Amino acid sequence: MAEITASMVKELREMTGLGMMDCKKALAETDGDMKAAEDLLRIKSGAKASKAAGRIAAEGLIGAFVAADGKSGALIEVNCETDFVAKNQDFIDFSKALAETVTRNNVADVAALAEAKMADGRSVEETRQALVMKLGENISPRRFARFETSGRIASYLHGSKIGVMIDYTGGDDVLGKDLAMHIAASKPVCVSKDQVPADLLSRERDIYTAQAAESGKPANIVEKMVEGRIAKYLAEITLLGQPFVKNPDETVEKLLKAKNASVHSFQMFVVGEGIEKVATDFVAEVMAQVGQS
Repeated sequence: MAEITASMVKELREMTGLGMMDCKKALAETDGDMKAAEDLLRIKSGAKASKAAGRIAAEGLIGAFVAADGKSGALIEVNCETDFVAKNQDFIDFSKALAETVTRNNVADVAALAEAKMADGRSVEETRQALVMKLGENISPRRFARFETSGRIASYLHGSKIGVMIDYTGGDDVLGKDLAMHIAASKPVCVSKDQVPADLLSRERDIYTAQAAESGKPANIVEKMVEGRIAKYLAEITLLGQPFVKNPDETVEKLLKAKNASVHSFQMFVVGEGIEKVATDFVAEVMAQVGQS
């Protein structure tokens, strides 16, 4: 049997990006044949990737890209299983590259994104599979928003977990960044009150009506109470109605008027929003693996 040296293990690890123990075992199984060991690892890692695809990926980050002319861009959420992988530079680079791919290719949806070509000529799915093999976790693009405008596009990432992209006209780059930061902090539902979903407004109105009716006041007074609550609610959930975070004495609407600017649309993504996370007992998991070995 051929001697498996540390340099051989190191070389194979650099070729595949996989763990040292995995590389050492593969070399042992193939009697030191580097090419055969690489093929073996690809086979094993492929099986590992398939298994990983069934695991919940609720961690991750938001990737953003804005074209040099500021007229197009994309915001994307890419998920993984652990915060450790979310901080891995390869994962970070992949997320940024996906945002650029969505922008450049005008991709229709997440399913179509898998077949889109990245800058190096490989498809997104090929690149994703390679990253899954390297990092050992389920990795998946979850959702994205693509922007194209005749005005301006601004983006803001709060750390890597909250991302905002905004389409606006007027003002300057500073205004765009300030507005995106405001959205990340204040989390409006939409730009203006006429964009509030009818079912959401109806639900709130029913709740306020029931609350006001319990006061025992006349119907006309109850109606005024309800309308007052609705007006307050709309100010709280719409971008234009909210107090500007950098100057709470003025609303965003007043800020925009002063800057002769307007906001057409925005998108905010929060990593893992709506995904049910599974609590893991890591001690039990490790002990189970020890028992199996």
